[in-house]
Amino acid sequence: MLAEIKGLNEECGIFGVWGHPDAAQLTYYGLHSLQHRGQEGTGIVVSDGKTLKGVKGEGLVSEIFTTEAMTKLTGSAAIGHVRYATAGGGGYENVQPLLFHSQSGSLALAHNGNLVNANSLKHQLETQGSIFQTSSDTEVLAHLIRRSGYPHLNDRVKNALSMLKGAYAYLIMTENELMVALDPHGLRPLSLGLLGDAYVVASETCAFDVVGAEYIREIMPGELLIINENGLTSERFAVSTTKAICMMEYVYFSRPDSNIHGINVHTARKNLGKRLALEAPIDADVVTGVPDSSISAAIGYAEEAGIPYEMGLIKNRYVGRTFIQPSQTLREQGVKMKLSAVRGVVEGKRVVMVDDSIVRGTTSRRIVSLLKEAGATEVHVVISSPPIKNPCFYGIDTSTKEELIASDKSVEDIRQLIGADSLTFLTVDGMMHALGQEGTNGYCLGCFTGNYPTEIYPDTLQYYYQK
Repeated sequence: MLAEIKGLNEECGIFGVWGHPDAAQLTYYGLHSLQHRGQEGTGIVVSDGKTLKGVKGEGLVSEIFTTEAMTKLTGSAAIGHVRYATAGGGGYENVQPLLFHSQSGSLALAHNGNLVNANSLKHQLETQGSIFQTSSDTEVLAHLIRRSGYPHLNDRVKNALSMLKGAYAYLIMTENELMVALDPHGLRPLSLGLLGDAYVVASETCAFDVVGAEYIREIMPGELLIINENGLTSERFAVSTTKAICMMEYVYFSRPDSNIHGINVHTARKNLGKRLALEAPIDADVVTGVPDSSISAAIGYAEEAGIPYEMGLIKNRYVGRTFIQPSQTLREQGVKMKLSAVRGVVEGKRVVMVDDSIVRGTTSRRIVSLLKEAGATEVHVVISSPPIKNPCFYGIDTSTKEELIASDKSVEDIRQLIGADSLTFLTVDGMMHALGQEGTNGYCLGCFTGNYPTEIYPDTLQYYYQK
């Protein structure tokens, strides 16, 4: 579905390089491949072994990193970030990596995820004298590291990480070291690669393909990797770990050419579509998917159902970012600008429209209307995930609970609101079966089931469940 206009957005993507003369250029290409994870801001910080320098701004990777900007980024190590503003909001000051200078040296941070105890930690730190430069929860880690009493940086970082709750994949860089950390539940994807003698780290494996790096392995939950001139060292900052990768990475967020836990995302989505065809058999003439994340599931549905797959919806890729706006009026106008129905494909046909999820319902209603305006006689909507009934606290913008249409409405209510002839969501069991799993262990399904892998703090609950 169209993340910019339906309100389902990933917090960000991170990319890092250590030990390559073209570190900044590689990071540029890596971030470009992760652009789908965030379009509101981007930044790169480089190290030449003596100093840290950075360039960042609000906008797309290609907009911020001009030829002139890239000439400033020289060094053999770099970390980069693409951002979608959820926790902390937008603004230049919140664009990452965050860069801090002090008499004892510099520190750069890039973060993917969201801390559920950020507010309580900020309160504690401010009472101890800390002054925050941003409204981002990412900055909390810098203050915790600075205030840790351990003599060595490795120990200060591990101590600080142990105080965080929620989802976090961190890249932490000093003048002569790169550290990589993943939360004890591994809620966000993070992988390690090798390019010659250089180490590469990325939110998704598709970035390795773009820069020519070889995939080595995933970062483990609760692991801290330290990369410096002596090579790579793996340490643990959390003894107790329980893997709970976000299921929406498979359903929606990750690129189809990425692999997570050894499962190709395109293949996973095809299997979701196949399972959906078994759970929701429909007598129809054509199957179409909502570009781009639903195409794989639509192909799987069509193959399993024996119904032709056609491009019944076309995405206009040249609409400016002006239409990425939060109001409902502009969101619906954005759908009209972003998508067109192909009359020659759907006219006079009974159409199965495959989508990955329904959040508010406004986009689905408009797409059903587009198909019927183009002459579809019936539009049957099938969703390759269960209903999203609960907010995400870990870095995905699913808004407050009251804005989630499935939180207080039945499937029939939603069907009537979006104007579909039928509506079916994939079951939780069907989703897990499609991924070859017996149960839900190893995955976070909080937005579907309301069962979260971490404690959720009261001030966080108050925001997401506001009425």
